[in-house]
This record gives sequence, C-alpha cells and structure tokens, in this order.
Amino acid sequence: MPSYRIIVDLSDRQLYLLDVNTVVRGFPVGIGRMLTQTPVGEYAIINKQPNPGGPFGVFWMGLSRPHYGIHGTNDPSSIGYMVSHGCIRMYNEDVLELARTVPIGTRVTIRA
Repeated sequence: MPSYRIIVDLSDRQLYLLDVNTVVRGFPVGIGRMLTQTPVGEYAIINKQPNPGGPFGVFWMGLSRPHYGIHGTNDPSSIGYMVSHGCIRMYNEDVLELARTVPIGTRVTIRA
C-alpha cells in the first residue's frame, strides 16, 4: 500500500509527490506573493472539495493551517509565479490527479 507525502519546494515552485522517500511525480505550482507568502512548515490535508468555485479551479484540498490549501486555478497562466494569497495553485488537471492519488491525512511539507 502506498505511503504518500507531499513536499512543496517554494524555491523552485514545484510540488513533489513522494511514495515513502521516492519522488513519483513533480508538478509546477503558483505560490504566495511577497506580502502573502506561502507558510513554510509541516501540515496535513484535512479536507477535499470538488468544484469549490471562484478562483480555486476544479478542486480544493484544505491544509491543517486554516485558510490555506492546494487547489486548481481559473488562471493557468499564473502557475510558476508568486501570485497567490499563500495557497498552492496547480493546473486543474494536475490537482485532479493529485486529489485522486492522496488521501485525507497526507502529510504536506512546505519548504523555502
């Protein structure tokens, strides 16, 4: 049985999906702006919501830090840039793939 975890590397704007300690997949992400930075730390996915509406694209995965999550976007040109209010933005097709793969409770490490 897979033991997934996620590492978000802010310096290269990538989200890495790991099975134990092996990187299975990397995804480009958009991250927080200078004034609304993505918070570094250890979190977990605590909820999932398809079609959350607004700027969150096709899927939302909430983190254990209130008001922060991994989500899709209605602006795919923002991926790879410092553009969000602190959340981690993904292409809609990528966030759907990730949401299908990882269960609630998956550990998420955000590092600078």
